[in-house]
Formats: sequence, structure tokens, C-alpha cells
Amino acid sequence: MKNRYVYPLIGLIAVTVVFHGCLQEPKEGVKVKPVITSDIIESTIDSLLVQLGGAEKTRLERGVRQAARLWREDDGSITEFRSFCAKYFIADSVLLDKTFNRLEHNLMLISGYLRELNRDLNVPLQLDTGPILPVDYLFGEFSPSVHVNEDMFATKIAFTTLLNFPLFSLQERLELGPNWTRRQWAEARLAQRFSGRVPAMANQQVASAYTITDSYISAYNIYMHNVLDEKGQRLFPEGLKLISHWGLRDELKAQYDKPGGFVRQKLIQRIMERIIDQQIPAVVINNPDVDWRPSDNTVTPHPDAANQAPSATAEPDTRYAMWLRVFHAEKSLDPYYPEEPTFIDRRFNRDREIPELEVEELFRSVLSSPLIARTANLISKRLGRSLEPFDIWYNGFRTKSRYTEDELDRIVSKKYPTVESFQRDIPNILVKLGFSFETARWLSERIVVDPSRGAGHAMGAGRLVDKAHLRTRIPEGGMKYKGYNIAIHELGHNVEQTFSFQGIDHTLLRGVPNTAFTEGFAFIFQSRDLELLGLAGRNPEAEHYKALDVLWSTYEIAGVAMVDMRVWKWLYAHPDAGPAELKSAVQTIARDVWNEFFAPVFGVKDVTLLAIYSHMIDGGMYTPDYPLGHIISYQIEQYMKSRSLAAEMERMCKIGNVSPDLWMKLAVGKPISTDPLLSQAREALDILEKK
Repeated sequence: MKNRYVYPLIGLIAVTVVFHGCLQEPKEGVKVKPVITSDIIESTIDSLLVQLGGAEKTRLERGVRQAARLWREDDGSITEFRSFCAKYFIADSVLLDKTFNRLEHNLMLISGYLRELNRDLNVPLQLDTGPILPVDYLFGEFSPSVHVNEDMFATKIAFTTLLNFPLFSLQERLELGPNWTRRQWAEARLAQRFSGRVPAMANQQVASAYTITDSYISAYNIYMHNVLDEKGQRLFPEGLKLISHWGLRDELKAQYDKPGGFVRQKLIQRIMERIIDQQIPAVVINNPDVDWRPSDNTVTPHPDAANQAPSATAEPDTRYAMWLRVFHAEKSLDPYYPEEPTFIDRRFNRDREIPELEVEELFRSVLSSPLIARTANLISKRLGRSLEPFDIWYNGFRTKSRYTEDELDRIVSKKYPTVESFQRDIPNILVKLGFSFETARWLSERIVVDPSRGAGHAMGAGRLVDKAHLRTRIPEGGMKYKGYNIAIHELGHNVEQTFSFQGIDHTLLRGVPNTAFTEGFAFIFQSRDLELLGLAGRNPEAEHYKALDVLWSTYEIAGVAMVDMRVWKWLYAHPDAGPAELKSAVQTIARDVWNEFFAPVFGVKDVTLLAIYSHMIDGGMYTPDYPLGHIISYQIEQYMKSRSLAAEMERMCKIGNVSPDLWMKLAVGKPISTDPLLSQAREALDILEKK
């Protein structure tokens, strides 16, 4: 009876979603119109210009308008607004510098302490520290930061910032940013911190929605030894528990090298399809006490469990109820962002700072490339059969070692039997990647490894004295190869997070432009996992194979991202849809994307596999960052070919959070492009097709 405490809680979450529905949107009266009219703005500016003279006219006009746009009735009367502007507009340049520095420092402290508190409160949910208690979910839904934004407006900190520092639109940042100084970029990020005014309750709804969906996904495991084929046979070893989608996908990839792997891959595909269409029996999820035959959905007691007849009732569209929960939570914020009135706008214009159409065009340049069909033909030839839909996860182009995955599991588990053993080895890993001993030690002292419940993730430091956290799953008996591979990926995130915060000139510019860039560095680390074990065994054709591997991986995940993006557009067009309607729409969209970009290559229509990704459920349109990460990381890595990974990564990370195209131009000399990837893939195909 292993881990039985989790399953009832999953059921509790499902019941909560079904009976209480998704989070409600704000009432009409919530969207309060600004009380400072244009004539009041003009008279306030004119009055202050009389006192200050015309030297500060441009700054003053912009600042007053920025503050007025978000001033509400309960912030004060018109007279109080005018008095505030007169008192807090800073004309003295020395005082303005000191104020900027104080704001930067204090905001770092506030954000940092809150990040640390949130991280600590979520330890029971995210780390493998023992049974999850019902109260842990309540603390998971609690977000100590939800009141901060509104409190900063109430105390006039936000208004003082908007009055004195410029707020720029995405278009302005893209056009003007290349000529800005570091200080100007930091000022732009400072004002951007207060570009929207979201009530605490709305922020709490969003935090709650993501906590619930993350907990649902983190506990969505399938006991593979309990999965039976059509003949009732067990095809997977005892103790193999795979999380959806990461574990299922990675196990499918691993089966390419194993005898009988094709049959197991077909079975994994059927499991995925049952999850997508929600025909999976609810009792199967994270439960070792039942056996399940996906072919006909038969559920029977596991021989080691109590002899009782389990229910084969399907999961009640919980997957899509969770997605709707996130949608309604994010949509509830729309009224509070007048410049970015949908979550789609905020994801692309605010978070990624790349217009949606440009992102889609990047993806289409890969999805529609004639190189894809050529690559597929090469894969089919290597496999000796026609392609199956699950071959979107083909990984046969990766550099092979002479070791099987079972052997790799033994090597890794011996090397890293505990979390502490991986922690101790981080300096050695970094030295092998080219970092100096001093830099490796500096980095490793700022990274903490934690035992994760889920597949693993990275969390950056909150304050300059804080540390980044690497969460990885290490089961009893030691780390497995898949877990090690993910841990190296997360280490790439942590190194980026440390350089781009602890080693940067302005904490307001911490990080990289968007998550696609940090994914890029993580992919570069991950691709070197075998080298770090001393098992790489590179061959002369390694670079050709790598280009095709990245191309095929980008092709697959770009399709997933297109599904994710189209589903969010559908959600905005159908805001009152229920879980069953969303499920139908997701399946239709997944089939449409497949039929447009994959069916011509695979020769099979109406496949829904692109909808399996769990990040669609708990990530809030996060999946586009993965293909962007592949494109960006390959472009960076091509640039680094004859250069030092360590030195170049440190230099690039210290560019900080400027606009993406500007970052890329400063890093590698050119804007974001698929050209390096497509060019190298074409060269590889020209050579490999002749063999």
C-alpha cells in the first residue's frame, strides 16, 4: 500500500473543481474608471510648470499622465492628486538618483522575502518530505504577495514611481531600447513593475488556481507495472512510476533502444490518449492497488492489494476543469491591464516581449520546412518501418554511448545515491563545463539541491543573500538517469539565475528577457549530460545528428505550442465553456494542428497526442517557451562552437532583462532566428542521406 495518501486528495481536488466550478470573473463594478480627467491632468501639469519651469516639461507631462491613469477615487480627491504631484515629483537630479537606488533596493528586498516565504510554505507540496496534509493545500493556495501591489498604490510608492520614471509600451521598448543605457533600461523595468493595478483578491485567485493545478499535475502518476497489455501481460518493471506527461514521454523515448520496445511504446501512446480524452479510470491515477488494461479500460485489483472490485469510472474531465480554473483566474485580471487586456497579450507582450505573430512565424518556419519530410524519411529508414504518431518523440539522432539506459541508471544511482551527493558534486560538474574552480565554487555556494515530488524544477534566489534552489526527484536506491538528465537541465537554469541576479549591475534587470532564454541555457547543459558522466563517446557525425535532433524536437514541441496558443484563443472566444466543451475543443484543435503540420509527414490523420503536455494545464500558455528555447539555445550554441561555454554564458547572462531581440544581438550579433538551425539541418541531411 504505497503512497495511498495522495490519491484521496486528488479525488478531493477533482470534487472541488466539479462542484464549485471555476473561479468567477470580477463583477462589472470592479473595473473602476480613472477619476482624473484630461482637463485635470492638463491643469495639474500647467500649475507645476509654473513652479518648476520648462526644463522638466517632458518628464512631468508623462509622469502626471501615468499616475493619473491608475488613480482611483479612494486614492484621494482631485485636490489631493494635485498636492501629491506637487510634493512627489522630483526635479532635482541628485535626489532622483537616490530615489531610484532606494526603490531598486527596497523592491528587491520585498520581492525576495516574499519569494522565500512562498517557497518555504510550499515545501510539503513540492518536496518529498512526507505525507501531504490537507492543510498543506490551503497554505499552497495562500499567497503572501497578493496584497503587495495594491498596498504600494495605497501608500503612494507606486504612484511616486509612475510620476518620476517612464513607462514604455512594447513597441516603444523595441524601437527605443537599442539606444538606451543600462540605467534607462532599469528605469523602464522599474515603472513597468506598476503598469497594472490588480486587487489582492484577484491575485489570490490566480495564485490559488496555479497551486491547485500544480498539485494535481505533480501527483498524476501511473504505476507502469500495473498496466497490462491486451493479453493481460505486464510489460514494465515493478516499481516504475511515471508522471504525466514527462515520465511517460521519456520512457517512450527510452524504449527505442530496447527489445520489444515498439509494443511498449504503443501501450504508452494508448495511456496518453486515455488521459487526453479523459477515459482513464480515476482509480488508476497514482494508485498502486489496481491493475489497468488501457485497450479496453478494464480495472482489476492488484494481486498484492485487498481483494475488492475497483470502479472503472473515468476521471470526470478534471484535466480540463483544471485548465478552465487557470483560464478564469487569468481572465479575471484583464480589466486591470488596460494596455494588455487579455492574458494572451500579457504572455507575449509583457512576459516574452515578442509579438505573438512573430512567435508563430518562427514556429511555422520549422513546422512547414521541407527539411521535416526529409528528416522523417531518414528516421523511417533508420527504424526500418513507417512512422508511428509517437515517433514525434524519436530520439535516435542523439549521440549514443555504449551503455543502455539500465546501465546508465546503475551508473547514476551509484554516483548520486542521495540529494546530498549531487549537491557535493556541483562544483565538479561546473568545472567539467569549463568554469574556473573559483567561479564553480562561487556558483555552487549559491545553489541548494532539494528532493522534489515532481519531475524537477529550478527556483531562483529572491535576495542577494539568498540561494537558488534545484528541485530533483531522487527515489529510494538513488537517482535514475532520467532524473539526472532533468537535474542537469535545472542546473542550467540555476547557473543562469545566479549570474543574471547575483552578478549583474542592476537588480531591476535581473534574469533574462523571458523563460525561453533560460530554457536555452538549460538545454545546453542538458545536452552535455553524458559528457559530464564521462560517457559521451562522440563520433565524427555528432554535429550532424545533433542538428537533426534539435530540428525534430523543435518540430514536435512547436506543434504542442501551436495547440496551446489556439486553445487560449478558443477560451477567450468561449469564456462560458465547461470542462466537456473544452475537452472537445482541445481534441479538435490538436487534430487540426496535427493534420496541418504532421499528417503530411506521418501519413496518419486526426491524432491528438500533441495535447498530452501537462504544462498546458498548469503552466498558463508556457509551452511556447520550449520551442523558443530550442531555437534560441541552438543559435547561442552555434555561436559558442569555437568559444568558451563558461565565459560566454557568464557574459550573456549579465546582459540581463532587456528586450529579447536586443539581448540576442548583444549576445551573438544577430536577432532571434531559425536560420542557424535550418541551415545546419540542411547540411546534415545532404551528407547523411547519401549514406
